[in-house]
Amino acid sequence: MSINATLFVQAIVFAILVWFTMKFVWPPITKALDERAQKIAEGLAAADKAKSELSVANKRVEEELAKSRNESALRLAEAERRAQAMIEEAKAKAAEEGSKIIAAAKVEAEQQTVKARETLREQVAALAVKGAEQILRKEVNAGVHADLLGRLKTEL
Repeated sequence: MSINATLFVQAIVFAILVWFTMKFVWPPITKALDERAQKIAEGLAAADKAKSELSVANKRVEEELAKSRNESALRLAEAERRAQAMIEEAKAKAAEEGSKIIAAAKVEAEQQTVKARETLREQVAALAVKGAEQILRKEVNAGVHADLLGRLKTEL
């Protein structure tokens, strides 16, 4: 066989190989490469979308945190206001109770003073009668001299 015929046959085999590769091998490879490129593009788009969603979610979280901080600050202020109101109310009630106790104590002290004066008057009257008996050396009859003893009590 001659070199020209070998070269010609090799050129035909090469052409068949190129045609076979272009017809049957190349389309699945390009299809796989296109699919992979599409998946990568979708992944990058999903990553960008997720990144933007994450930034939006972070903003919402910050807003919610600020809102909760404000609400908790308002609740604390309200609780402090209520506590102060309760303290003031308790002070007012305590002052009112103190006033009632003082008034009751004054009334009781006044009653005890009046009672002590009456007891003292009776004792002084009894001492005066005893003193008069000893001075007069005679018994004083309480029934007979009741009017006189009553005036003596009131004078004392």
